[in-house]
Amino acid sequence: MRQPSPVRSGVDLRLVLAVFALASAMLVWRSLSGGEATPFFSDTDDAMRMVVVRDFLGGQAWYDPIQHRLNTPWGAEIHWSRLVDLPLAGLLALFTPWLGPDAALVAIGYVWPLLLLAVLLWLSAGLTQRLVGPEGVLPALILPVLSPAVTAEFVPGRVDHHNVVILLTLATIWAGVEAVRRPRFAILGGLLAATALAIATESLPVIVAAVVVSGLLWVADPHKAGTMRGFGLAFLAGMAIHLAIYRPPARWLEAACDVLSPVYLAFAAVVAVAFTLASLLRLSAPWQRLLLLALLGGLGSAAVVALYPQCLKGPYGALDPWLQLHWLAGITEAKPWVLSLFELPGYVAAVGLPVLLALGVVAWRLWRQPQDRPEWAALLLFMLATALVMLAQVRGARLAIMPAMPAAAWLIVSARHHYLRRASIGSVAGLVGSWLGFAGVLIAVLVTVGVNLAPSGVAAAADAAARQSREACLAPAAFADLAALPPERIMSPIDLGSHLLLYTPHAVVAAPYHRNERGVRDAFRFFNDPIDEARAILTARGIGLVVICPAMPEVSGLSDRAPDSFAALYEQGRLPAWLADVSLPDSPLRVFAVLPQ
Repeated sequence: MRQPSPVRSGVDLRLVLAVFALASAMLVWRSLSGGEATPFFSDTDDAMRMVVVRDFLGGQAWYDPIQHRLNTPWGAEIHWSRLVDLPLAGLLALFTPWLGPDAALVAIGYVWPLLLLAVLLWLSAGLTQRLVGPEGVLPALILPVLSPAVTAEFVPGRVDHHNVVILLTLATIWAGVEAVRRPRFAILGGLLAATALAIATESLPVIVAAVVVSGLLWVADPHKAGTMRGFGLAFLAGMAIHLAIYRPPARWLEAACDVLSPVYLAFAAVVAVAFTLASLLRLSAPWQRLLLLALLGGLGSAAVVALYPQCLKGPYGALDPWLQLHWLAGITEAKPWVLSLFELPGYVAAVGLPVLLALGVVAWRLWRQPQDRPEWAALLLFMLATALVMLAQVRGARLAIMPAMPAAAWLIVSARHHYLRRASIGSVAGLVGSWLGFAGVLIAVLVTVGVNLAPSGVAAAADAAARQSREACLAPAAFADLAALPPERIMSPIDLGSHLLLYTPHAVVAAPYHRNERGVRDAFRFFNDPIDEARAILTARGIGLVVICPAMPEVSGLSDRAPDSFAALYEQGRLPAWLADVSLPDSPLRVFAVLPQ
């Protein structure tokens, strides 16, 4: 159907604030109703981010990336950008004098993600109004709140960088769409793309899509040469500035595949040079312009690969192969979307099906309606990039769901117009179905109910019970007795390390960060290798306490664990005498003092 042309007037902020207020109330209520046994910073990354921010405020240098209490006694590098630390540190400095250090952390956990949620909803409304019109704004505000992929990243306690990356990539997409008609937005898009990549390499697929969109604009219309050139030069300038911010001059030439480094600066230089050279040539045929860009881009990419061939293996290519097999391969969110359906069917269906449906909607609209076709074609390229990442790793859904909102809104508006023209059972079903097809929460409920009714539902219930036991180990109350002890070196399961650093003064061997390869490997070895070898690891590191959460996977052991490993002996109740159980009876954590032999 043909709809009126979308207007460019500003989004109704009253509507944005109304939906934001309702969403915030829902998320805050859900957080407060969890009880003391529910961890506020439930994710290890959130806990570690607060550790890093607190150390930064405590005097740790801007260019010092070492977490000195991790991989004890040597420390380990954290590869995160300081850009996210700045606003969190500012909030912590503001709240601490009024609330105290502990309550200030909680206050930040509420304020920061909800503030970002408000910006997210505004961006979603703005992009959708640009493509669909004012009628599409309400679905573009409501549907993100109904998506587990969104709420999981903006719930209170979520202070890691993922929500910031979602915002920056969505803003990059919006700028790319706007640049079709308003060239100056290409410069903004280049700066946004550089900032997103500076914070996390997970944004790379969206940045690549932005590069492709900018190049194809010129291929389709030679008058867009300035638009393309503006994006490339802004992208390069932004990357150079961020590299200078991220690393001290002595490390500017240090190559790395998992963080901002000369590898990605070289990529930006290829984009800028290719776009600038191409923009200076006058080629009449689109195929000539496409061929020129392909040639320049191919030569530049070959040069980058020749300089940094190690990055062909991905950001974790240099990681110990044993850890890739036994650790990274077991992370559910890093598995392909199809395989993850069998482990987290409700969530995976809820975040994936709307994305796939949106791809079909945009393809249909491009075929049936010529109006604003370049803008929708640009959106489709962004959606394809993020959807492919989601299919490869289900965690990519957090970047894929927001670009789907304009497609959802267009389908809902079209279904509503059809209903108003001809009210019938079919038109009502179409209108309701257009909403339900993108309502992730409802999809999750329906799939979960179906799974629980199946014979595998018993296993799912057991998994839920184990997950609840793990959560109790991460609640602040679980660390109260440990926090009162003088600083000590601790061996613990990997997923317990970040919270031990946040809630206690102690140092730990491992937390789930690939740059702490030695600490992660030693943690696996301690729990699964023969107990004599485990003792040698403790001695080499000067470990005084072993702290475990029985529900965590290292404690339950690997399938090929040694029969006399810590995990096996703990399961049998036969730990050696040099591990003295000093746990409190009502604590979910088990604490063992390492005694001299």
